[in-house]
Amino acid sequence: MEVLIVDWPQVEAAAPGDREQSLIDAAFGEVYSDDLLEHGWSWPAQPGNAWYGRYAFRNALGSYKPHFWAGHRWDHMRDFVEPELRDCLDRFNDALFWHRLEDTTGVGSDLPDQPCTWDADLLLWCPPDHVALIAGWWQQAAPYLEVLREPFTQHAAVPSGWITTFESFTDLLTDWGKVVTEAEHRGWGIVGLRC
Repeated sequence: MEVLIVDWPQVEAAAPGDREQSLIDAAFGEVYSDDLLEHGWSWPAQPGNAWYGRYAFRNALGSYKPHFWAGHRWDHMRDFVEPELRDCLDRFNDALFWHRLEDTTGVGSDLPDQPCTWDADLLLWCPPDHVALIAGWWQQAAPYLEVLREPFTQHAAVPSGWITTFESFTDLLTDWGKVVTEAEHRGWGIVGLRC
C-alpha cells in the first residue's frame, strides 16, 4: 500500500475521472523511482505539485501485509491492554488498518460515516475531518506505547513473518502516527493506494 497525505480540496477540484490517475502519478511517478522503498517522507519537487506527500513505512516494502499483520497482532493482545489505552488504539488502528473494531467490540470508531465519493480504487480514504479525530487518538496513545511491550511479547509475538516483534509493531504505529500528525498539521486527508 502506498500512503499519501493530500490537499483534499485540490484533489476534489480535479475532474472526477482524473482523480485516480493523479493519485497514482503522485504515489508511483518518476519523482520517486529511486526511493520508492526508502523509509519516511517524499515530497514533490516539481512546481505546482505541492498538494501531496508520500510516506514509506519502515520495513513494509510497499506491501499491505505489515498493516494486516499489525491488526492481527492487535487482535491477540488487545484484551491484555489497560482499557483507556486499548480504547484509543482500537479507534486509531481501526481507522487506518485494523478494520475489526465493530466486529470485535460491537462499537464503531466514532468516525463520521463518509463513504468514498471518489472514483478511485483506494484501500484507505480518510478525509481531513477524520484525520483530526485520529490524530487526537494518536496523541493520547503515543506516550504509552512502551506499556504494550509485555502484552505483545506474551500474546502476539511470533518467530517469523510480518510484525513479529514489539519493536516492529510500535514502529508501524509510530509511522502511522507521523502520517496522521503531518496530515492534521496541514489540514489534509490521507489515502492509501494498492501497489
